[in-house]
Amino acid sequence: MIRLIATDLDGTLLRRDGSISARTRQALANARKAGIAVVFVTARPPRDVHHIADDLGITGMAVCSNGALLYDLTEARVMRQEALPTAVALELIGELRRSDPHFSFATEHGHKVGREDAFPLSLFDGFVHHHEPRVEPVHSLCDEDLVKILVHHPVHEIDDLHALIRSLAGDRVAVTHSGAPFVEFGALGVSKASGLLHLGAELGIEAHEIIAFGDMPNDIPMLLAAGRGVAVANAHAAVLAAARETTAANEDDGVAQVIETLLG
Repeated sequence: MIRLIATDLDGTLLRRDGSISARTRQALANARKAGIAVVFVTARPPRDVHHIADDLGITGMAVCSNGALLYDLTEARVMRQEALPTAVALELIGELRRSDPHFSFATEHGHKVGREDAFPLSLFDGFVHHHEPRVEPVHSLCDEDLVKILVHHPVHEIDDLHALIRSLAGDRVAVTHSGAPFVEFGALGVSKASGLLHLGAELGIEAHEIIAFGDMPNDIPMLLAAGRGVAVANAHAAVLAAARETTAANEDDGVAQVIETLLG
């Protein structure tokens, strides 16, 4: 029996234009009426989840920032945070910059975001929703608790950049990407899976009672940890290879189709 639906947002539940279809809205509402919890598990920080949750009437907890933050939508409060150690972040930033001065960085703190002047402001389009980034050198931006670091390079393709940073970082941080035009790294051991399983434990829900949906490499740990891990048809090739099930694309209500079958 499935007791919890865990879904990524961008590229999975949301259409390309950020909208949610009537069919998907109805499927989520029917699942909740049937007593199944619906939880967003996203790379987005809490500040960028509220408007979607409010639109759908979703309450309770959300897993944000790739698992680093467990956020109470009702109370608008972070309940659990897995911070990225500042010393580790600065060490890796220094190594990346020494290896190639074209790297630029931004910082995520959950409640706010910062960027270096060299980190293109346009990369935040669609991701910060009217929250003005603090603009300072990255070492100054790291003076507040960190959730993750965003890394941009003007030449490297995103998958190549991901592989390069993972190779350099080793086992010091968790490196991933979510479809945005940058790579992200957070605290070692933190992932969408770790955040989701922690939430499940608090709710008394075991992994085999969870169905999860995703489309990008940062979703892979969650899809593998859940009892049922489902990739949408438009997913990254690595996700399609890792997932045990596939559904229709986000534009074709893939998540809704599975929920409808689940509810019979």
